[in-house]
Amino acid sequence: MSRSDDDIEASSAPLIEHLIELRQRLIRSIIGFFLAFVLCFFFAKELFNLLVIPYQTAFDWAGLPAEQARFIYTAPQEFFFTQVKIAAFGGFFLAFPIIAGQVYKFVAPGLYKNERGAFLPFLIATPILFLLGAALVYFFFTPMVMWFFLSMQQSGGDGQAIIELLPSVSEYLSLIMTLIFAFGMVFQLPVVATLLVRAGITSAAGLAGKRKYAIVIAFIVAAVLTPPDPLSQIGLAVPTILLYEISILAARYIERKRERLLGEAEV
Repeated sequence: MSRSDDDIEASSAPLIEHLIELRQRLIRSIIGFFLAFVLCFFFAKELFNLLVIPYQTAFDWAGLPAEQARFIYTAPQEFFFTQVKIAAFGGFFLAFPIIAGQVYKFVAPGLYKNERGAFLPFLIATPILFLLGAALVYFFFTPMVMWFFLSMQQSGGDGQAIIELLPSVSEYLSLIMTLIFAFGMVFQLPVVATLLVRAGITSAAGLAGKRKYAIVIAFIVAAVLTPPDPLSQIGLAVPTILLYEISILAARYIERKRERLLGEAEV
């Protein structure tokens, strides 16, 4: 066997070890998600009732009895698959610490000590910011959107037909899941921006200089991710712009801290 063959075999051994470790991490993540999925499916109806609370809040805002909040399903299997979606959605939330921990354990050995220390806060901030976005949707944005849709009802009388909002379970779940996902992703903007600044890909001045483009993109993204009504689009675009401004402030803080550390190193 030639020397080049020996080098190839020596380099392939660590690769195989990494692939084996990756497989183990994936298996543990899948097992964690599966167990969380089963648990959430067992309580799927209770979880759906929790998601209904914003809709009942909208009834209170509209001056209507919350007991009038009703849902329908028009296909025999519709509510079953709705519960499956709830279980998958909730299972991912419950299993996220396990999945994130497996990702960190796989990546951490290849990082320097200072890089691991810099990476860990972002790993912690990601779910926290996502939960903040989800909380905004749950406690304020969804009731506001549903209140807007309820205001379009028609009570009838004077020869007019009765027009009543009767959402299906799958359509309501799709709406609230879309809003939670959209706001959760938008709330990751400070994390993404600070990571780019740390990597030297952009800077606070660069982010500030592209502010007008960011505003346009925020409204375009809001139009794509939210229902086709101006209230939803503005409701997502405005927090996005505010988070962009927070990202600029975070980028400036990182740059000042970097300059201070460089100054101390030179001394």
